[in-house]
Parts: sequence; structure tokens; C-alpha cells
Amino acid sequence: MDEFYTWTIKETAEALRSGKATPSDILESLCGRVRAVDSKLKAYVNFDESRSKKADFIKAKPLSGVPIAIKDNISTRGWETTCASKILKGYIPPYDATVVRKLKEAGAIIFAKCNMDEFAFGSSCETSCYGPTFNPWNTQCVPGGSSGGSAASVAADLAVGSLGSDTGGSIRQPAALCGVVGLKPTYGRVSRYGLIAFGSSLDQIGPFTKTVEDAAILLGVIAGHDPLDSTSAPADVPDYTQAVKKDVKGLRIGLPKEYFIKGIDPEVESAVRGAAKKLESLGAKIEEVSLPHTQYAVATYYIVATAEASSNLGRYDGVQYGLRVPSSDLVEMYMKTRCEGFGREAKRRVLLGTFVLSAGYYEAYYLKGLKVRTLIKQDFDKAFERLDVILAPTSPTPAFKVGERLDDPLAMYLSDIFTIPQNLAGIPAISIPCGFTKGGLPIGLQLMAKPFGEETLFRVAHAFERATDFHKKRPAI
Repeated sequence: MDEFYTWTIKETAEALRSGKATPSDILESLCGRVRAVDSKLKAYVNFDESRSKKADFIKAKPLSGVPIAIKDNISTRGWETTCASKILKGYIPPYDATVVRKLKEAGAIIFAKCNMDEFAFGSSCETSCYGPTFNPWNTQCVPGGSSGGSAASVAADLAVGSLGSDTGGSIRQPAALCGVVGLKPTYGRVSRYGLIAFGSSLDQIGPFTKTVEDAAILLGVIAGHDPLDSTSAPADVPDYTQAVKKDVKGLRIGLPKEYFIKGIDPEVESAVRGAAKKLESLGAKIEEVSLPHTQYAVATYYIVATAEASSNLGRYDGVQYGLRVPSSDLVEMYMKTRCEGFGREAKRRVLLGTFVLSAGYYEAYYLKGLKVRTLIKQDFDKAFERLDVILAPTSPTPAFKVGERLDDPLAMYLSDIFTIPQNLAGIPAISIPCGFTKGGLPIGLQLMAKPFGEETLFRVAHAFERATDFHKKRPAI
């Protein structure tokens, strides 16, 4: 069988339009790859070959026949969507999320749902009710989270591309740990309608791809104003693929000193600083910048995000959908359903969020958290007055061992120390491969831009990608 599954989105779409391959060729190759490999990775929670074969192929559509996998917290009409939680087992949405509808309208085939941390609570893809996903580069390691299945599926060639969601790094961190491209768009750039909420002021849907140009293609399809989402920005969507044709000469790139701190893995720091030098050799101007409130980002995030999570998870009570533990007493039914339906991390975040919102603590914690969030955003605003892009590590370490941090919530939370500030500020950020450790694990480079500056991100990221070959390496599974 031809290895069509190794192709990029661009290559797949061009081959289908030219007749070099048929949709069934692509799907058969991809399905064969999934059957051969996914038992070792557990990237998918729902994979349906028959569903993928029902799609119509229309050449004029930009993604016609291109198979895309979807994170299990993005609603798919007629197809179980559980957020990897027992409490939503059996829930079948009666509608598609806006991003899914847009992909279908562009001709894409939605053929699989990806594993994730329960309700996107996690940085390792270990809190799923389906069990953990494993890293394609080393199956003893985590793929990152919460979108671990989406990242692993692209890294292992189980998907041509996929969608995930990012609340505090859940696209960028697994992209870094799995050696693929992962983009968190500007808050409001992509509709959240149909995304099962974690932190409503932080969540954003974005693509995982094998190349920067593929990410530009996917974002162009899913971005745009949506009247069904009140936080969706009424901004024009440019042709992002044009941005990858530009070089970086004259662009000003900042290295924030707060992101190169004690405790960062030496191989990660070396690879990221090496990436900065590479961009400098391509004509960019590199300078140091300070983002002084970065040190407060993790604490602020775990006040704001848990408060929103607690509020959002209040709707799961066993009455309307999902799990219900039978009882003759209504209050007892609520308690038993939530006790059995939620995992440990979900319960932890509900408790934390309820505490910071409770009477007597609201002003001391939540209100103060919102004020510090504003200061973090102002740091970025000031930096982007003179910079085009900010460059930093995506994760302070490469992929860690399965189980290593599961019983240490603080260590797990600190996995996102470099990806949380961008969600608090609402700015776009992308992670791209920039090297490997001596042990063969990928290292991610994070680029950040001002709100709605995705074109600049693609421009810089593609210039680096074009000058290196890290993105071409694939794990031997």
C-alpha cells in the first residue's frame, strides 16, 4: 500500500485535485496506518472508517477529500463527543461545532476523534477516562496535553492534520513534545461555538499540522466571525498562505529574559537560542525584552481558569445528558453522578474554582487575578510597540515519563509556565520543531505576535522551517 498517510495537507489536496490519488487511496492508506500503529499510541477514542467513506469529493473545494481528526471536546453532529470524561459518555451532539461545519464545507473528511485530558484539564493526556495517549517518539513518555491525541496523531502520520483546543498551552505544549506545528490563534479569531467549554475567556481552537504552510491553510478555513459566538471577532480573514512567501529581513524579534530561567532544560535552552541565531542569520534583528509580570502568570491562570471551569462544569448533573447514577433522591443523584462521572483532576479544579469564587474570597483571589491578568497583557502590548515577534521555548522540558508528574499537580501545572501568558493576554502563538535532545525527543520553539498577527507568525515560522529540516523527521514506531 502506498504511504499516502505521510503527505501534508497541501500535498494531499493537490494530489486529489490532479488525480494523482483518489479519496479512497488516501483513506485506505491512512486507515491501514491507524490499524497498525494506534494500538501503541492510543491517539484516538473514536475512529470510523465507514463514516469517512461516505463523504462526497468535489474538486473545487480547497480541502476536498483531506482527512482531518478532531479533539474530543469539539462537537460533531451524530458522533459521540465526551471530553474524555465518564460524565459525558453517550452524549451525541445534535449539531456540528462551527469549525467542523467549516471543514466539511471546505470538503474535508472528519474521520476520527482524538484522545485528550478530561475536559482539557492536564498537560500530559493522562487524565482521560479512556486511558493515556503515548508519545510517538518514545512510548514511555507523554505526548503533552491536553490535546495529546491530536498532536500524537499528526506526529505519527495517523492524520494529515488535526484540530485541538488551547486554554493554557494545550495546543502548543503537545505540539512541542511531539515535534509538530501547533497554533493557538488570537482569542476571537476562531469561533468557539460547539467547543465544550473549560475556561471561556481563554479557550481557542487551532490546528496541528506537519508544516507551517499546512497550519496557514487550516486556519484560513476555520477562522472568521461567527454570529453564534459572542466572543468571535468581526475581523477579516487574510490569505495566510501568502505570508509564508515572505522572508524575515528587518523583522524585530525579542527574547524575553523571563523565559530563560533557572530550571529550564539545558538542551531546550540551547536549541531555542540556536533558533534565534538562525533567524538572525536570515536577516531578523534579535534583541532582549522584559515581560516583568510573567512570574505571576501560573498563579493568575489557576485562579481565573479554575473559576471558569467550576462555573462551566456546574451544568453536568445527570439530568439532561451523559451519565446518570440512579437514585430515589434528587440531591443524592447529583452527588453520585458528579462523584463517579468526574476524574480526580476535574474534581480538583472544580474545588479550586469554587473556592476562589466563594464569598469572602472573591476579591482576595478572583478579582485580584483579573487585575494581574491585565498587567500581563500590558507587558505584551508594550513589547509589541517595538517588536514584531517574541521568541521563547514552548516547554521548559522535553516530554517527561508517563506517570512522572501525575501525582504532583504543581509540577504538572508548571509544565505550561511558558504557554499560559499568551492565553491570559489573548495573543496568537505558534510552536514549531527546533531540535531534538540527545535522547531523540523533540524540542519546540514558540513564537508570539500581537493580536491578529498570525500572518507574522507564519512568516517567521516558515522562514525558520525552510532553513532547517527538523519538521521532516518522523518517529520510528
